[in-house]
Amino acid sequence: MNKGTKVSDSSPFKGEQEGVRAIILAAGTASRLRPLTSHTPKCLLKVGERTLLQRSMDALIKAGIREFVIVTGYLHEMIEDFVRKQYADSINVTYIYNEVYETTNNIYSLWLARPEAEGQEVLLLDSDLLYDGEIVKRVLADKHDNVLTLIRHELGEEEMKVVIDAEGSIVEISKTCDPALAAGESLGIERMGKAYTTALYKELDRMMNNEHLENKFYELAFQRLIAQGHTYSVLDVTDLFSCELDTVEDFENAKERIPADLF
Repeated sequence: MNKGTKVSDSSPFKGEQEGVRAIILAAGTASRLRPLTSHTPKCLLKVGERTLLQRSMDALIKAGIREFVIVTGYLHEMIEDFVRKQYADSINVTYIYNEVYETTNNIYSLWLARPEAEGQEVLLLDSDLLYDGEIVKRVLADKHDNVLTLIRHELGEEEMKVVIDAEGSIVEISKTCDPALAAGESLGIERMGKAYTTALYKELDRMMNNEHLENKFYELAFQRLIAQGHTYSVLDVTDLFSCELDTVEDFENAKERIPADLF
């Protein structure tokens, strides 16, 4: 099952993080944010002077990333036009269009990135994050091959919760685990080594083609891989600014909370 199309924008630039590519998932409709997203993709909404996508891409470029894969869906032309105009030939970008974005979840967008991500070292990000770009630098500087960012705060049912062991490795990641057992919430930025992405797409192949789990969150694949001996080390970034943006109220609060130096 593969309902996606791929287009590339190429440049000869070689970045400081050569071999590491950023996979940015930007297909969703963000219906909870309407009317803000009625005519604009969530990742192109502005907080301060820059869009969410621009903030992430600027942070990644500053950290040395020059290879990007953006999985689009809803209003994909707007995203592609924005990136082309904003970054011209300074980076290499591959666009993958999720044709069934309205009926699938982010696990399916990650699945569509297989040709660009399987067996590669990647940095996976949700496109709608608002965070201090220093987080990207910390992730790339971490000594572990597989790193998942975590923030600590009071948890409820909605958060993607993370349970870790004494060595700091993830033993459970889900929305349904007991908040009392969780160390915190997954921020939505993960670095994966080559062995992990190889195992990940083997598992996703089963989940998509045999079990048809296109409407799940991609963390379900992470959870399944734990039993196979593949997990993440946790990088706690609670000390750096990040903000959830799921509702119109969240956006209004973000404008008040964002530090002046990030505005």
